[in-house]
Amino acid sequence: MSIALINASIYTGEEKLENKVILLKNGHVLSICNPSEIPSEFQIHDLKGLFIAPALIDLQIYGSGGKLFGSLPSEEALQQMETDLLGQGTTGFFATVATNNDEVVLKAIEAAKSYRKKAKGVFLGLHLEGPYLNPIKKGAHPEKFIKKGKLSELKNWVELAEGEIKMMTIAPELQDRELMDYLDSQGIIISAGHSNASYEEALSFLNNPVHAATHLYNAMPAIHHREPGLIPAIFKTKPYTSIVADGVHVSFPMIELAKKEMGDKLFLITDAVTRSNQGAYQHVFTGDRYTMPDGTLSGSCLSMLKAVENCVNHVNIPIDEALRMASTYPAKLIKDTKHGYLKTGYAADILVFDKNLQFQKTYFSGILENNLIN
Repeated sequence: MSIALINASIYTGEEKLENKVILLKNGHVLSICNPSEIPSEFQIHDLKGLFIAPALIDLQIYGSGGKLFGSLPSEEALQQMETDLLGQGTTGFFATVATNNDEVVLKAIEAAKSYRKKAKGVFLGLHLEGPYLNPIKKGAHPEKFIKKGKLSELKNWVELAEGEIKMMTIAPELQDRELMDYLDSQGIIISAGHSNASYEEALSFLNNPVHAATHLYNAMPAIHHREPGLIPAIFKTKPYTSIVADGVHVSFPMIELAKKEMGDKLFLITDAVTRSNQGAYQHVFTGDRYTMPDGTLSGSCLSMLKAVENCVNHVNIPIDEALRMASTYPAKLIKDTKHGYLKTGYAADILVFDKNLQFQKTYFSGILENNLIN
């Protein structure tokens, strides 16, 4: 299908363009041109003054629509996430598995492999958050399932997954270097999280081989003037670092500080969960957050676009940069060379929103998935 999107302000991931047309063909961006240059065979989609940007990418989400993949993994949960996220302008996600027993990890691997055959392409793979964490910074993760990593166990998971494991959050200070080097050799992104690493320990592993950090500030030692800890080490070495921009998990002034320190290495995740009354993670929605039954803060109720909106409205980050935090920078971390920008040859995965940063439509592989306006 050949489509010309007209009458929209275009955020390309590099610049904002006005009075231009974006041409979509065979699932990719053919070009961005002047209105007078639209080929006659292209179908016109008039966006009537809306805004478009590269579709969003969420590298940490546990579930959606009442199906919590993170502790009750299934093909149905993956399908639910694909459907729901397309309806929010997100066209790529890592389904995240929280610390649990080995059976749940294996079920997640099997669900991912089975669903891959029917996936639309929004599901990008698995993010294992745990079980190799530091119990001192367990957060909502049950301590009984937290353990030190074993190379034999990890190799079994990776080999069974056949490429579906894309990212793993661990507490590097507790792991053998051999285990981390193995993950790195397999092309799996290692992210430091739920960690109590000292400043010196963190400097020894950040960027070699740990190239990311998970939900900045949360489940990390607080900054102390005599014991700086993990956070100042992240600020110094600047690995790609995720943050939950809901004003609940992290206050907006601390997001502002993180942005000043991290620049283009800070990216957005939702860390989103859904209601559940089964399994190890029984998330209770309390109006603006999810908690465990004992009141412990758990995952968020964010969408990626809401995180962008929060960064713009509460942290004074320009719209184009907030959009990059939700698309361009995650794509760079996962070495995706077809997403995160709107330019020739890139995927025609496009978010359409209004002046108030409210979702309107998604184009996925050049096909209109949602239409919430006349």
